[in-house]
Amino acid sequence: MRWYLLAPKSIGRRAPSHWTAASFKRIDSMTRRTFDEGYYRRFYLDRKRRVASREDTEKLVEFVAAYLRLLDVRVRTVLDLGCGLGWWRDPVLRCFPGATWTGVEVSEHLCDTLGWSRGSVVDWKGEPADLVVCQGVLQYLDDREVTRALANLKRHATKAIYLEAVTREDWSKTVDRARSDHDVALRSAEVYKRALSTRFVHAGGGLWLRKSEATLFALERA
Repeated sequence: MRWYLLAPKSIGRRAPSHWTAASFKRIDSMTRRTFDEGYYRRFYLDRKRRVASREDTEKLVEFVAAYLRLLDVRVRTVLDLGCGLGWWRDPVLRCFPGATWTGVEVSEHLCDTLGWSRGSVVDWKGEPADLVVCQGVLQYLDDREVTRALANLKRHATKAIYLEAVTREDWSKTVDRARSDHDVALRSAEVYKRALSTRFVHAGGGLWLRKSEATLFALERA
């Protein structure tokens, strides 16, 4: 059975000048809830109880990189909106030679200890990137924030998006609830697909290609 952490992949240290009090309120409410040192120790670092590993992430990045190479999509910049422990960074730099990786995270603990940039997928206004990663973030946002976050992903991704968010369908059929965080907002997969499909084509495996970059056969489309 596949299982997921439902990790808080959305926000992280240097506060951009455009941030408002509402931005900090959103971050504070998330970090006070669970995203402290104990949270990451429980779900990522404890070998007996963790729900994700560095090895799992490396395989995922290798898949994304290989698929993009197959499709002749060249990646020079990667923006990880909700980078967690930063497990995407090393395999990204290995699989995309010469590329840069930027990590953005909500956890004050991780930003203080690992030095990630602080910002939110909802209103991040950094530089765009060829590939934008948003893994396990959107289920921690309310409906209004999710709408803004999806629009922001589309603005920042010049070529591709990797999106993972546990849906209502996953919760009923796929995830191991004993290992997953229950304090999340579950939505139909159609909510995410409908929002991204205005500018992107779903290539399968969580990967979305900007329509100008997509040359896919019919059976390659998810």
